[in-house]
Amino acid sequence: MQRHKTTLLHRFLTLHLPMALIVLFALGPYLWMLLTSVKPESELFSAQRTLLPHAATLENYVRLLTKTSFLTNIGHSLIVALGTVVLGLSLSLTAAYAFSRFRFPGRRLLMMKFLLINMFPLILLIIPLFIIMRKLNLLDTHLALILAHSTFSVPFATWMMISYFNAIPRSLDEAAMVDGCSAMGAMVRVVLPLTLPGVIATGIYIFITSWNEFLYASVLAGQEVRTLTVAVQTLIGEYEIAWGLLTAGGVVGALPVTLLFMLIQKRLISGMTQGAVKG
Repeated sequence: MQRHKTTLLHRFLTLHLPMALIVLFALGPYLWMLLTSVKPESELFSAQRTLLPHAATLENYVRLLTKTSFLTNIGHSLIVALGTVVLGLSLSLTAAYAFSRFRFPGRRLLMMKFLLINMFPLILLIIPLFIIMRKLNLLDTHLALILAHSTFSVPFATWMMISYFNAIPRSLDEAAMVDGCSAMGAMVRVVLPLTLPGVIATGIYIFITSWNEFLYASVLAGQEVRTLTVAVQTLIGEYEIAWGLLTAGGVVGALPVTLLFMLIQKRLISGMTQGAVKG
C-alpha cells in the first residue's frame, strides 16, 4: 500500500504537475484576454488592477458588435477563408493525386518547387501580387485575397495530401479502373473516402491560415473588404489602446475556429481510425 502511494506521488510530481503547469502557462494569455474582455472600462484603467473582474459585464462585446463593423469584418473573413478552402482543396487534391500516382518527367522538380515556395517569407510576394492584382482590377476584392492566400496554402496542403495518398495502396485504384472508372473517378470514389481524415485536416489547416492571415489582408484589401485581423489591428490607436474592445475582438475572432474544431473533432478522430483499418 505504501509503495503504491509512493508510485502515485512520484507520477504526480514528475508527470501530472509539470503537464498542468505547461497547460496553465499556454492558456494564461487566453485566460487573461477573456477576463479582460468582461471587465468594465472603469476597472481597465483603474490604478488598482486585479486579475478577476469585480463585476463581470458584456459591455465590451455589445460595443464591439453594435458600435463597430466587426460583424461585417467577420463575414469578409469567412468568405475569404471558405473560398480559400474550396480553391486550395481543389488544387491540392488533384496535384497531390497526380504526384502520388503518376510518374512523369519533371515530377521531382515540380515537387521541390512546391516545397521551395514555403521557404520564402510572405512579405517577398507582396509587391508582385499587388502589381498583378492591380493590373487585373482585383484590389480590395474577396477574390484577390482568396488567390493570394492560395499561394501559400496550396503548396503545403499538396505535400500534406501526398503523404495521405501514398498510404493508400495503388491496387485499389487499379481495381477501380478495371471496373470502368477513370483516374479521376478512382480518386473521387475510392481514394478520397479513405483519405477523408487527411482531407479534413488539410481543409482545417487552409481555413485557419487564411482566417489568421494579416499581411496580405492589410495590403491587398481596403475599406470594401476588411477582414477580421485588420479590423482588430484598427482598435490599436496611436495614443490609446481600446483594451476592452481589443480583447473582446480577440475572443470573438477565435470562436469560429474553436467551434469548427470542436464540431469535427470526433469525426476527425473516428475517420483517422477507420482510414487506418481500411488502408
